Amino acid sequence: MADQGRLTAILGPLRLIWPSIKFHFNALKETFRRDGLAALTHPRQIRDAAIANLFITTSDGFVAYENTTVVPSLMRAAHGKILELGPGSGNQVHRYDLSRVDTIYGVEPSSGYADAIAAKLKNLNLQDKYKLLQCGIEDSNILRSEEITEGSLDTVLSIQVLCSVKDTKSVMREVWKLLKPGGSFVFWEHVKSKDSTMAVAQACWNPVWSAFVGCHMNRDIMADILAAGEWETPGDIEVADDPYTCLPRIWGVLKKKA
Repeated sequence: MADQGRLTAILGPLRLIWPSIKFHFNALKETFRRDGLAALTHPRQIRDAAIANLFITTSDGFVAYENTTVVPSLMRAAHGKILELGPGSGNQVHRYDLSRVDTIYGVEPSSGYADAIAAKLKNLNLQDKYKLLQCGIEDSNILRSEEITEGSLDTVLSIQVLCSVKDTKSVMREVWKLLKPGGSFVFWEHVKSKDSTMAVAQACWNPVWSAFVGCHMNRDIMADILAAGEWETPGDIEVADDPYTCLPRIWGVLKKKA
């Protein structure tokens, strides 16, 4: 039974890789129809469109899965002036405790999610509290125009985002810098497995997973979080004890040391 569970876990990434391959093919066809051979000069646009369509289409499934995890309880820790890293199609917007929220800024570099998240914000009547910014956390000029400056945020939220950024270390340095002393970094991320067999599986899957799903399976995200700056209770990070997954999670609410 254990061997069967492990094999199922090893093959699990195919559930996202296969539909993503189809979305990439469809995005390529659509770009060829519109731009002809010039489509070949825009591989990043094709990839971004395909990945956005993948996660918009699978949004309900992700929300349902996250409902079985600690994510809903973690979201209740978000308060005050909040920056949400990579909101994508807006899977978390319905989970905020609005009695504790002043303003939420969603920092999303990809334009492919704008319509999907706008529809969710409208349904929840959140347009006045949530502003989507098409940029990364490193785009300080855009953030400054919204009065997001060093030591200005009460909360930064990251739900399965650090796996997909270009440089986790630099993103986390910006997170720490923008938080107020005593501000909260709320996160739920997947990391490199401690199980040797699953770590090998992650290494084998990672090239195709990162190409078609858009993130990295086996980053040492905990080390990058802890190295960003001084946190009050770094030992409070929790690690799931689950050897039968290619996406083991860590999570927590860390406070920036005053």
